[in-house]
Parts: sequence; structure tokens; C-alpha cells
Amino acid sequence: MRDAQGATMTPPPASTPGPLRGRGSAERLAHRFQHEVRQPFDDGWPIESDAPLPPRTQVRWEEARSALSWNDSPDIGFDRSLNPYRGCEHGCAYCYARPTHAYLDLSPGLDFETVIIARRGLDARLREELAKPGYLPAPVAIGSVTDAYQPVERELRLTRAVLTVLHETAHPWVLVTKGSGVERDLDLIAPMARDGLCAVYVTITTLDADLARRLEPRAAAPWRRLRTIRTLADAGVPVGVSVAPQIPFLNDDLEQVLAAAAEAGATRAFYTVLRLPWEVRTLFAQWLRAHYPERAQRVLARVRDLHGGREYDAAFGERMTGRGVWADLWRQRFAQACRRHGLHRESVPLATGRFRPPAQASGRGRGAAPPNAAQLTLFD
Repeated sequence: MRDAQGATMTPPPASTPGPLRGRGSAERLAHRFQHEVRQPFDDGWPIESDAPLPPRTQVRWEEARSALSWNDSPDIGFDRSLNPYRGCEHGCAYCYARPTHAYLDLSPGLDFETVIIARRGLDARLREELAKPGYLPAPVAIGSVTDAYQPVERELRLTRAVLTVLHETAHPWVLVTKGSGVERDLDLIAPMARDGLCAVYVTITTLDADLARRLEPRAAAPWRRLRTIRTLADAGVPVGVSVAPQIPFLNDDLEQVLAAAAEAGATRAFYTVLRLPWEVRTLFAQWLRAHYPERAQRVLARVRDLHGGREYDAAFGERMTGRGVWADLWRQRFAQACRRHGLHRESVPLATGRFRPPAQASGRGRGAAPPNAAQLTLFD
């Protein structure tokens, strides 16, 4: 590119995209499998004064081919999980699950929070898997990747369908959510809680409403999540609080969150530090520059301190809590606050002996019963 005198001109760098109201990402960032990439370019024309409307959420259906996912990670307290949705409308800027949208050829940025994949027939697949001969029950983590009570659940009710199967089979489960929609399903949850079959953790990243609105734009407000803890506790449900992730120089109210959660009825707590795998490191850096530009470099420098000089270290045992002086300080703060407020740091023990396999699994349109299912029910 040359000016009027023929001298070579360097194109100005694309500016950081401004925030979109109600969204955690401001653009459809290219994912790591994408071959063609488009970037904004300043061509000198003035920017229109009217800001574009934020994109609306769309739901795409996929047929569930399986229900349970299995893992053997030594730093995760469960070996099986279940996710009714891919993508999450909560739009949390820090979400470690954003890169999973790249496997669908979708952006971990805006697409992750605006293109939600709903898994049709998940409850039927779950019945089939629980009915398999030799299946041994253990707590299943619901919504381990994306929130099972994100806004689309109000209409689609996939999570409720899954809980119905778990209720019928007396199968233990645990759930972590930022959504107050979990209160809707207390008719299923409370009876299971009385039998020691379930526990719920509510994530409260901060009590600062302004920060929460920017950080988790479509999740329930902090005060509303505290009310959810109280509602669950009053119904006899074992409820804990997740204060994850801890972000240096942003949500510095760890002790206040734990105190408020304990007062609301939480009996357990856990935390992780911010981790930025794959595209999340770029997305979160953009979010910082758009919302807290004066802190951006300081926050990212401390994140690198927590992960051995990198934005993310995937090593088991350290990826969740970090390492070094600052990680030790967080551990001490968390432990002291938990002791002060009577919060346990171990998971809720759940019963497995009540499990009864489904009498009949709903096949893919066949309705075929699994082998020996009828005989197994004789021993209930």
C-alpha cells in the first residue's frame, strides 16, 4: 500500500473489537482447524455511529449417539459425565470449554455462545447405557463442559429429561451450574437428595455485579445465585459453592463470596485458577483489552506466573490450581476461609447401592429391552 507520493505505507493494525452487549465475545475468532481466516481492516472510512445489534442465539439439533463420556484424569473427581448441550449461552469470557466448538467447525468466540447444539434423544441413550449388563453405578457429573441450566434449557428441557431417567433408576449424580433454572426441577432433585443420591454446586465467581455482568453476561446475577443456594438448602439438597475460576486482579473477593455462600446454606466449596487453553488465551486477552485495558498486561503476567511462564499448563495436578508463590497464596486463603465458615473441601459422598437398571431401554425407534433387564429387576 502506497501514499500519494508513492511511499510504502504499513496498514494500521486492526483494533481490538469493542464489547457486544450481552455477549462475552465480540467476534467470531478463527479456530485452530480453520484454513481461511478473515480479519477486520481499517480502510479509513468512518465507523457508523449505530452499533450493530448483538447476534441472536440459534439452536441446532444433533442426534445423541451416546450419553455418558468417560475420563481417567487423576485431578477430576468423577469418571463419567453427561452434557445435554454443546456451547453455552452464558457467554463466560474465561470458559475453558470454548475450544470444543472448533471440533464442530464453529468459532470458539461468538459461535460458542450463539450457536447452541442440543442433543436430541439423550435421555433414550442414557437409558440404553444404564441398562447394559455389568454396568456399575458411580456419580455422573452433569454439565461438566457446558452449563446444563443455560437459558435454552427453559424451553428444551433436556436436562430435566436426563434427571427423570436418573430419578427412575436411583442413579447418583452431581451438577455444577450458574443457572437459577435448577430450582424448577426440585420435584426430582429433593427426593433424590433425601436418599443421598445427588449434590448441586452453584458457581459464584464474584459478588461484584458489574464485573459479573461483563464476565458472565447471560448467567444469573450473583445475588440470584445466592438465592438459589438458599432455595436448594431449604429443600434439603446438599449444596456447595464453586468460586472458579480465580482471576488475578479481577475477582479479588474470594473470602466474601465464601462467607455469603455459607450464610445462604452452602456446606462445601471448591475453586480453580484461570486457565487459558487454545483459543481462550486470545479471546480472554481481547476481553481484557475491551473491558479492563489498564489491567490487561498485569492480569496476563500473573496468569503466566501461575502456569510456569505460560498462559496454560495442561499438567495434571497443576492445571486447576497452578503452582508457585501465588498459587500457594490462593490455597492458603481458600483453606482459611473454608475453615472460618465451616465449608468442607471434599466432595459430597453419594449412595450407589440404590441403583436399579431401567426395565426397558428406549432404542432408536425400536423400543427394544436390553438383555436380562427383566431378570435384573427381580432382585430389587
